Amino acid sequence: MKRIFNLFNRENSVRGASVILIITLTISNLLGWLRDRFLTKNIDTYHLDIYYAAFRIPDFIFNLLILGAIVSAFVPVFSDYLARDNKKEGFKTANNLINLSLLTMIAVGIMLVIFMPWIIPVLVRFDTKDRMDQAIFFSRVLLILPVFFSVSYILGTMLNSFKLFFIYALSPLFYNLAIIIGAVYLAPRYGVIGVVYAVVAGAFLHLVILIPSIKKTGYRYSFAISFADKNIRKIILLMIPRSISMGANQIMLSVFTSLASVMAAGSITAFSIANNTQSVPFSIVGAAFSGAIFPTLALKIAQKKEKEFAFYLNRALRVTGYLLIPSTAIFILLRAQIVRLLYGSGKFNWQDTRTTALVLGLFAVSILAQGISPIIARAFYAMKDTKTPMFCAILAVLVSIVVAIPLSRQYSVAGLALAFSIGNYVNLFSLLYYLNKIYPGVIHKELYKSYFITFFISLAMAVAVWSSMHIAANYVDMTRFSGVLLQTIIACLVGGILFFGLSYFFDQEEMHWAISRKINGKSVAGQ
Repeated sequence: MKRIFNLFNRENSVRGASVILIITLTISNLLGWLRDRFLTKNIDTYHLDIYYAAFRIPDFIFNLLILGAIVSAFVPVFSDYLARDNKKEGFKTANNLINLSLLTMIAVGIMLVIFMPWIIPVLVRFDTKDRMDQAIFFSRVLLILPVFFSVSYILGTMLNSFKLFFIYALSPLFYNLAIIIGAVYLAPRYGVIGVVYAVVAGAFLHLVILIPSIKKTGYRYSFAISFADKNIRKIILLMIPRSISMGANQIMLSVFTSLASVMAAGSITAFSIANNTQSVPFSIVGAAFSGAIFPTLALKIAQKKEKEFAFYLNRALRVTGYLLIPSTAIFILLRAQIVRLLYGSGKFNWQDTRTTALVLGLFAVSILAQGISPIIARAFYAMKDTKTPMFCAILAVLVSIVVAIPLSRQYSVAGLALAFSIGNYVNLFSLLYYLNKIYPGVIHKELYKSYFITFFISLAMAVAVWSSMHIAANYVDMTRFSGVLLQTIIACLVGGILFFGLSYFFDQEEMHWAISRKINGKSVAGQ
């Protein structure tokens, strides 16, 4: 029992943090799959379109006003305090930020509640007044989410700065569990509104679960606001570029939602479900490493240890690429099987399955870009440079929107997924370009060599997966869940054995790092 308790309150190294985050993010994503499975089973896609559209405004406000400040601005400032062993001043700044965030979210929320009947018709164009009215009501209810999340994300990043990753990683589990309960028990009786209220309950749990551990650090909440706090001004200056880039991304998703709302019923759901599904590999691997490595990168910059900064950055990128490149191949080749296994039941019909599988395949093309871009962006944030990622994100969003309009006309909702992937690679390549320009030599040659070998091995794996998948189809009943599951398991086993076998043959260091859960390999002096 004591060992379990210590997981909540002990410090974790980058190695231990990445393991904790990978495990908990895996569980969270499995729960996310269960959540979406029960949603699609108990609610038809005609009404699920309203549910997913209702998140656009709350998500936009939270990402624009809060998330940018926390990820890009607060962590470096708070890390500076910890590096100087001055927790007291760090806690004062944290309280100031929490109170300002709460007041901002409440004030903005009240305004949006009033003007929501005029905002929603600009965002979506549903075919009936009843659907429009539901979208307005659901959006109003969900405006409470940014209030809870604004506090929980600040507390969570404080825990990360103290290297207390475990409890922070648990909070999304409670959020998803609440939605699952709503989808299973409330949706059949009350419809979408039952799930909406479950989402609110989950956001509350997302916050409450963090409170005992944050108190262990010595932090105490107090209602105090000081606009004269120089660190708040510093955070605001740092957050503006990041908030703009986050807002640009939300504008892109809002444009995509608007375009999908005039397509066939279920298009918003197909886009959202496929997006949630393809995000699993990079959210488990990329988010785990970017979340775990960010406090370390910020600390190395604060300590002026540039070689160690570059060392950790490159190792995180190499391991992430090693895991995400084969994941991309698996998701593209087995897209139909994945959708059938996860969502092919209840009110999710065959046409929904086909549409979502096509969209998933096009989303999956950019899994690598989505996984490593946040790590590179956090390298800029650690250097207190939020402007460069902002310009890269804006460029990517503009490209996505420009190409989405003709692609959606030609390929419907699948065109939106393709535009999304194109934009992600624009973001990745522009980040790499500016990182090398601003900080020459930070990206080591071994990184490109590693990616080339991993791509070659993944290509061989893809051939094996495709062949075994078609061979297995001749010996299993593809009309039954058990047959599709067996085919998928066989294809993944064959592909996995070949991938790791070739990795061993080529003596890829990344395989050993992934298995041993280490990214520090040789000493920095050996680089």
